[in-house]
Amino acid sequence: MNYEDIKRHFEHNPAPKEVEWTPWAKITDTQVFLLSCYATIRNSTGPLDRCPAWWHLRDFYILMKKTVQQTAQQNTEKPAGEEPAGASSTDAEAAL
Repeated sequence: MNYEDIKRHFEHNPAPKEVEWTPWAKITDTQVFLLSCYATIRNSTGPLDRCPAWWHLRDFYILMKKTVQQTAQQNTEKPAGEEPAGASSTDAEAAL
């Protein structure tokens, strides 16, 4: 996969505006982040695998794909309105 493929992916599937990548790295504007990566990669004179912006873009793409897959999996596992396993309204009432 090259950066053009990733760019097309984000054009058709926009990332959320803010993303907490790690506890110490929060992207407050993903569009600015992506544009910066694209510009840096485009202007890089060395091999693509030596460009830090390529690795940032690639890792961000992988993170977004995993997030979408996890969200889809959670939505199929637990239909809307269903209570978590082991919890019931009688349990909550008994605690009061």
